[in-house]
Amino acid sequence: MEKKNENLTNEICAAIAKQLRKPVTEVTLNKRLKEDLNADSLDLVELMMNLEEQYHITIADEDLVKMQTIGDVVNYITKIMQ
Repeated sequence: MEKKNENLTNEICAAIAKQLRKPVTEVTLNKRLKEDLNADSLDLVELMMNLEEQYHITIADEDLVKMQTIGDVVNYITKIMQ
């Protein structure tokens, strides 16, 4: 199970890096989406739409605003997919 979560974390980080046009090495769990990676609101909406499509999930708007870091996104998606 741990390996599955590690793979999921790596996939999500890669998707975020691609969406925000950042090197994957910059996308770590403690990085803040807006402050550290300079994501604006449009970037975040597009990112969440892509993640919803990729993982066949729905991310509620009220949950989206709570996600401040890459780790928040990973934890949210991991929880939904269990």
